[in-house]
Amino acid sequence: MPSPSRLAGLLRDGRFVVTAELSAANSADPEATWRRAEVLRGSVDAINCTDNTGAHVHISSLAAAHLLVEKGLEPIMQLTVRDRNRLALQADLLGAAALGVRNIVLMSGDDVTAGDHPEARRIYDIDSMQLVEVAAGLRDRGTYLSGRKLEQAPSFFIGAVENPFAPPLEFRPLRLQKKVRAGADFIQTQLVFDVPIFARFMAMVGELGLLDKVFIIPSIGIPRSARGARYMKEKVPGLHVPDSLVDRLEKTAAARQADEGVRIAVELVSAVREIPGVAGVHLIGIKWEEGVVQVAEAAGLLPRPTFSPRASVGGHG
Repeated sequence: MPSPSRLAGLLRDGRFVVTAELSAANSADPEATWRRAEVLRGSVDAINCTDNTGAHVHISSLAAAHLLVEKGLEPIMQLTVRDRNRLALQADLLGAAALGVRNIVLMSGDDVTAGDHPEARRIYDIDSMQLVEVAAGLRDRGTYLSGRKLEQAPSFFIGAVENPFAPPLEFRPLRLQKKVRAGADFIQTQLVFDVPIFARFMAMVGELGLLDKVFIIPSIGIPRSARGARYMKEKVPGLHVPDSLVDRLEKTAAARQADEGVRIAVELVSAVREIPGVAGVHLIGIKWEEGVVQVAEAAGLLPRPTFSPRASVGGHG
């Protein structure tokens, strides 16, 4: 089977991949999306287009992903079950495939109380695990969830998310196993600031025999300031930021904190690369694509491979 995307081809060839998160635009002008994405060109292998991240409204992930395809950049389209029922989810998946989107990451989404529309109605018609199964059904069986046949099945590289730091820690690898059985090809994790806890998670994943069944890509955050790091530590649920990291930034002069954040991210990249089973890194600089490029360069991740011999171009695989 040819790889459905360049990202899939690189991973299956054993290349260490680099993905990054695109800061979603609050603009109807496509140039707003293209400007930010262009900064990442050549520094990453694929770019995540987020789906109302933090329960704040932005340009739709489907539209952003298509805009990237138009410019020859490879998107990873995120899709949450928070905002859509099963009809809308399947329609968006099929529409994404028709528009050239091959990589998808399926997730629950932050609760509406985290955003600026706390009165919004939550949908959660199906959960994220079921959405992985739905996408796999579209791809592998060529059927909707109802059983009705498609004329042409989509070609997807299916991703999911996992948080190695959410208690109980022993449960997270088992949850990951369920997502792999549901059809996930790759996993992007919650931000990794505590490498020992993440290494323990990866060891447990290995004990379950999952490392040869799924590609695991830890997320590496690039803290831009001590204030931002403290906010993540105290206000962002499900995130574990060690006191030592916050202290390190607070002891750094304000004008140099962004540079120190890049150094911290580079150290984290180097540390997770040593952990067996890590297939790449997902770099996140919130509204700071330039920081992603700085980390990729300083961590020795450049140049990125220009092609993968086993990846199919376009087409269905």
